[in-house]
Amino acid sequence: MEHKPVTAIFPGSFDPITNGHLDVIGRGVRMFDRVIVAVGQNPAKADLFTPAERVEMIAELVRSFPRVTVESYDCLTVEFAARIKSDVMIRGLRNLTDVQYEFQLAMTNRRVAGIETVFIMTSEEYGFVSSTMVREIALLGGDVSKLIPRSVYDRLKLKLREKGLPRKV
Repeated sequence: MEHKPVTAIFPGSFDPITNGHLDVIGRGVRMFDRVIVAVGQNPAKADLFTPAERVEMIAELVRSFPRVTVESYDCLTVEFAARIKSDVMIRGLRNLTDVQYEFQLAMTNRRVAGIETVFIMTSEEYGFVSSTMVREIALLGGDVSKLIPRSVYDRLKLKLREKGLPRKV
């Protein structure tokens, strides 16, 4: 039987990308022939970085990963997956709260669009990190340097300065 290459998408807002996201990408690339980091837009969230800035940051970080690309999209995730002919969706799990939400989402995506979801548990040291938490801590002047890659941390400091927000991050 011939091996059909499997393309997986790893969707998220990645605002900003965290060390936990990179951990999931690194493990996903070992499982699939191609991984597309899909930078989506969530109308329920107030973005810190533009989609183009997020794509640029992530592309720099995954340059060394074989077979990983980064794209942005502004439609339903399942529509984007169908457009690029993705076979599977990768979702990272950090805790029990994620399991409940992600399970419901995976079942819905399978029923509505026929796409399967593969869950990857994040490493223990990243089990508490989320982009939302990073943004909130940074906006209040807290130190997030251990939660995100150095290049993202540097860009975050610049972004906060541009917005006139806390100088200490």
